[in-house]
Amino acid sequence: MSTAAHLAKPVSADVLDRLKRAAGPGNYLDTPEDIHPYCQPWRDGWPGKAPLVLKPRSTAEMAALVKICAETKTPIVPLSGNTGLTGGSQPHDDMSEVVISTERMNKVRAIDLQNDTITVEAGVILAEVQRQAEAVNRFFPLSLGAEGSCRIGGNLSTNAGGIQVLRYGNARALVLGVEVVLASGAVWDGLRGLRKDNTGYDLKHLFIGAEGTLGIITAAVLKLFPRPTARETALVAVPDPAAGVDLLGYLRDRLGESVSSFELIRKPCIDWTVELLEKSPRFEHPMPGNHAWHVLMEVTGQGASDSLREPLESALAGAMESGLVTDAVIPQTSEQARRLWQMREDIALMQTRLGTGIKHDVSVPVSKVAEFLARADAALEKAYPGIRLVAFGHAGDGNMHYNPIAPENWDGKRFYAEREKVNRIVHDIIAGLNGSISAEHGIGRLRM
Repeated sequence: MSTAAHLAKPVSADVLDRLKRAAGPGNYLDTPEDIHPYCQPWRDGWPGKAPLVLKPRSTAEMAALVKICAETKTPIVPLSGNTGLTGGSQPHDDMSEVVISTERMNKVRAIDLQNDTITVEAGVILAEVQRQAEAVNRFFPLSLGAEGSCRIGGNLSTNAGGIQVLRYGNARALVLGVEVVLASGAVWDGLRGLRKDNTGYDLKHLFIGAEGTLGIITAAVLKLFPRPTARETALVAVPDPAAGVDLLGYLRDRLGESVSSFELIRKPCIDWTVELLEKSPRFEHPMPGNHAWHVLMEVTGQGASDSLREPLESALAGAMESGLVTDAVIPQTSEQARRLWQMREDIALMQTRLGTGIKHDVSVPVSKVAEFLARADAALEKAYPGIRLVAFGHAGDGNMHYNPIAPENWDGKRFYAEREKVNRIVHDIIAGLNGSISAEHGIGRLRM
């Protein structure tokens, strides 16, 4: 919903007082300077205003606050780590909503090694879940650029994806149970660590991916996996996206489920990242040369730390003989591999320096990735000569981040004014390919 279409009255003083009393001293913010950071988008979106930020410490406190809001018909904006990209966690600017943050609900409630699960509250930061798993020789595979600040509640409410979806699935596939405060203030306790339960509807899936519209997730039982002991990264040059998709099938035929990440990146994305970000060893160009597209991939498994290197080298050599690969680099050290993955994450920062962009988080069947890119590129280049096409993403699951940047001679405001026309071009192609206009970032307010 756009701000212009949002017509609501400010929350009354009586309701605000009632919420403050229920929250208790120290559990709310009511001054503009304290509230301000909770109303600002991380990147794009709509900065808003709110009269009150509530910070419950438990499910019971959360339920009490939501119940008051339900009784008084006070709109709620649930806030997790505030790392979303679609404006879904910012209030409007008319003071008609209260923000409820999960940041203080940050306990790890249980770890069950025999069941391979960890039970955490919604405010636990994703990287902390990863650390807790590693401490007990387990692995939690959800991984994305904001993992140092995003929180599990937000990850689940948006059904987060990330770089490991190819092997482990998105957030929905990593959850066995959830606890939710419903819109009425009632608590639905679905916090069960069962892998088999055929007693009716699997209600947790109503809340995972619902972006907080049906209730606020307060805790979850998450799956843990064996910690990989062997890991190899490769940066591979491919002639075009079609070859990249064929390479994925080729490698999975030979390496099976050990192929855990497969990122397709248009070469200029790497060139611009090297050029525009601060020069340091981290930003040395990993593969100079005239290559149109790259694949950044990872294979993981159990066994000796170097046990996957020879199979990966052999598979890439075969792919090169078949014409699917034109060059390849396999890092010699874990630090070199880390730099490659950091470069992949830094593409987001690069775009802010390159110019005004119109961002798309889209997905199609893997078999249609190349067709989507070819059709979208041709349509946008015809409509906007000189447009700079940033394209990268999780090709292994059909999810591309397709972000046209203004031509160099265009003013940013002029290009952003074309947003609806650009969206129409991209989204019509996506719809024609039976794809989705939001693969992993959600709807929020951006895509309403």
